[in-house]
Amino acid sequence: MLATARWQGRIKQLEKPSSSQREISGEGPTYNRRHGEKEGRREGGGWARKSNEAAVMAVEQRGPAVGNDSNKKEGKGEMIKTPISLQDLRRSLYVKAKAEPTWRFWGLYVHVCKMETLQEAYQMAKSNDGAPGIDGVTFEAIEGSGVESFLKQIQDELVQHTYQPMRARKKEIPKDGGTKVRVLSIPAIRDRVVQGALKLILEPIFEADFQSGSYGYRPKRTAQAPVLQVDKAIMQGKTRVIDLDLRAYFDNVQHYLLLEKLARRIQDAMVMRLLSLILKSTGKKGVPQGGVISPLLSNVYLNEVDRMLEKAIATTRRGKYTHVQYARFADDMVILIDSHPRHDWLMRAVDKRLREELAKLRVEINEDKSRTIDLRTGGAFAFLGFEYRLVLGRNQKWRPQFAPKMKKRTALFAKLREVFRQHVSQPVEGVIKIINPILRGWVNYFRIGHSDRCFSKIRDWVEMKIRRHLMRSRLRKGKGWKRWSSEWIYRMLGLYNDHRLRRPALAKAVPVPGGV
Repeated sequence: MLATARWQGRIKQLEKPSSSQREISGEGPTYNRRHGEKEGRREGGGWARKSNEAAVMAVEQRGPAVGNDSNKKEGKGEMIKTPISLQDLRRSLYVKAKAEPTWRFWGLYVHVCKMETLQEAYQMAKSNDGAPGIDGVTFEAIEGSGVESFLKQIQDELVQHTYQPMRARKKEIPKDGGTKVRVLSIPAIRDRVVQGALKLILEPIFEADFQSGSYGYRPKRTAQAPVLQVDKAIMQGKTRVIDLDLRAYFDNVQHYLLLEKLARRIQDAMVMRLLSLILKSTGKKGVPQGGVISPLLSNVYLNEVDRMLEKAIATTRRGKYTHVQYARFADDMVILIDSHPRHDWLMRAVDKRLREELAKLRVEINEDKSRTIDLRTGGAFAFLGFEYRLVLGRNQKWRPQFAPKMKKRTALFAKLREVFRQHVSQPVEGVIKIINPILRGWVNYFRIGHSDRCFSKIRDWVEMKIRRHLMRSRLRKGKGWKRWSSEWIYRMLGLYNDHRLRRPALAKAVPVPGGV
C-alpha cells in the first residue's frame, strides 16, 4: 500500500506545471563516466549534496520534454499535460528526436515504470517463448501465480530503486553446425521485462539517429534487406569489397564509452543508473548476446562508424550515382567500392578511416578473417549466410550471384539428421511435424537468392530420409520408390514442399569487365 501511495504521488507530480528554467530549456550537464553523476545523482544510488536537490527530483519525476505542438511551446520543451498511450509516446519521442538531433530527453524513467509499459514488455518476452533464466522461473509459473502481481512487484522495485538484475544464465550453442560455439546470456524473465520496458522508451529516440545502412534488429527491417542492398550495389559496379570481421564484438563493448554515447541523448539520471546496473551485471565490459536491450545498445555503439560511411557516400557522390555503399547487420559489415581505377584512392581512404573509427571504440579487427576482395578477378565473399560472386550470364554479361553458403546447408542437414536420429521409432507424421517448421524458416530466408540448385538438393535429401524412415518402420530395406509416389508423400503426409524462389526484379547486368 505504501508503494502504491508513493507511485500515485509521483504520477500526480508528473501532471504539475513546472517553473524550473532547466526543465523549460531542456539543458543539463554531460554524463560524468568517472563518478557516474548527473544532476547531483550518483550511479550508486545516493544523492550528492547540492543545493538544488529538490528541484532535480521534481524535474526527473515528470514526463519527458516532448509532445505535440498543441500542448507545448515551440522549442521550449514543455511536458505533456494529459496522459498519453505508449504508442503515442513512442511516436512523439521519435518525431522530437528526428527534428532536433541534439535534444537530450529527461523524465523518461516514470514511463519505464508505468504498468502499461511493463505489460507490453512482458508480452514481448512471452511471445519469444524463451527458456527460464538462472532463477528457473518459467512463464507457466508466472501465469499460474498471477501476471499482475508479478509486474506489480517489478514496478515497486523500480519505483523504490531497489531493483537489482540477476546474473544471466550462460548457454552454449553451436555456430553453423561446426565445432565453434556461441555463448548466449539468458536473463531471468523479470530482467527481460525491465530491459524490454527500457527498450520501448529508448528505442524511438535512437532510431531517429541510426543510419540507413544499419539493418540489425531494427523495427520494420529484416535480415534480407541488407542482402538485397549488397546485390544492388554489385549490380551498379561496386565490385571491390572490404569484408571486415570484428573479433568478439559483443564481448568487448566498453561500458564507459557506451554510457557516454547514451548520455548524448538521455538526460535522465535514473534511466542512466538503470542502464549502468544492467551493464555491470554482465561484467566489466561487453553486452550479453541474448539480452533484450543488447541489440539496441550494440547499434548505438557502432552508430559513429555508420555516420562515417554515410559521410563517405555523400562526399564522393556524383549526381545520383554513388561510389561507396555499405550494409551492416549487428557486427556483420561489408563496404563496397566502385571498380573504376580512378577510385583506387577511395578504397584505401575508406579502409583507413574505418580502422580509425573502430580503434576509437576499442573494437578489435580479426585480421585473419578480414580481407579485401575484387569480384572482377574471381573473388567471392560471404554476408549473412549468402556467398556472393560474379557469374557470366547467357547474354555474355557478368551479373552477381548470391546463394546459400555451403556451411549453412551443412548445418541444416546436421540439424535435420539429428531429428531423424532422435525419432527413429516414432510415426512419420510426428517427424514431419517437427521438421516442417525448420524447413519453412530456412527456405523462407534463402529463397530471395539464387537458391534453386540448393533447394533441389535439400528437397531430394529430405524426401529420401522420409522414405527411409517409412521403410524402417516396416522392417524393410530400400527407399520405397515403387510403394509411394512423391505426390503422396507431399500431399498426404504434408511434408513441406514450397521451394519457390521469390526474388525482386533483376537490375541491368554490368558489361564484361576487363581481365576476368
